[in-house]
Amino acid sequence: MEITRRHALAGAAALAALPLLPNASAKAAAPAAEKQAPSFYRYKVGDAQVNVISDGINNFALGDTFVLNAKKDEVNAALERAFMPKDKMSIQFAPLVINTGGKLVVVDTGNGPGAFASSKGNVGQFASNMAAAGVDPKAVDMVVISHFHADHINGLLTADNVLAFPNAEVLVPAAEWKYFMDDGEMGKQTSDRMKGVFANARRVFDAGLKKKVTPYEMGKDVAPGLQAVASHGHTPGHTSYVLSSGSDKVFIQSDVTNLPALFVTNPGWHLMFDQDPAMAEATRRKVYDMLVADKMRVQGFHYPFPANGFVEKDGTGYRLVPAPWNPVI
Repeated sequence: MEITRRHALAGAAALAALPLLPNASAKAAAPAAEKQAPSFYRYKVGDAQVNVISDGINNFALGDTFVLNAKKDEVNAALERAFMPKDKMSIQFAPLVINTGGKLVVVDTGNGPGAFASSKGNVGQFASNMAAAGVDPKAVDMVVISHFHADHINGLLTADNVLAFPNAEVLVPAAEWKYFMDDGEMGKQTSDRMKGVFANARRVFDAGLKKKVTPYEMGKDVAPGLQAVASHGHTPGHTSYVLSSGSDKVFIQSDVTNLPALFVTNPGWHLMFDQDPAMAEATRRKVYDMLVADKMRVQGFHYPFPANGFVEKDGTGYRLVPAPWNPVI
């Protein structure tokens, strides 16, 4: 049967008239829910279990320089093609809890309790969603940090500025630690944003953790089956990972790209948060060419939840194909 526009309009009119019929009984609607369900998702990589834990979503006005080398009209056009509203950015955050079978490993920690309070719960949800997923912070063996931006490190501390993972070893990229703990590098900063990044890193790692961290090098396993991969540019020591178990693997890309609708589709666009935009672009292209060639699953910190899928070439850029949702693990 062919459904025409005339049929659709007639059906809509009939539905609209239903409450006016004399025999139509009125029933009270159930009260609308006011809270979203906890956001976590699990999948297997060989024998390892990946728990994607949402830290929430940050909504803010699109600035003229969010993409440094593209006009705002071009950025808005890309947002519209992705069915996203113009003049608005919506950035998601997805830390991980990986159960290797022998170790419980957290990868990045989200925006932290301070952001939860200031955003009225929109971000900083990692702790509550992790609890809903049945993960006890005291049971975490290792916390692996990809780089020192606030949305990755602030969840290391609780609202009382004590250790959120009291029994965990905290591992950080050696190059990142050297750079952000260098007083000389801190003194060179001229922008308020970068001054803030340095100050926040000192707050978390110096005042909070008392510098009790374990620096790690690229190309080595930082946890069972979790290899550190250099993906510099976003920051001087920015790190991605390959999680391997048996013949299965996933590439955990951290911040190689930000919002996929912009930076996967347009890998040549430079994000305002990339410290070395040219290096970040070169890294992005190298990583995504590898993902296409190897047909490897990729997990992205700023991808739409549950933040994983596959990548294919699409013209001069790439296209993210979300992995199918699986109701069983």
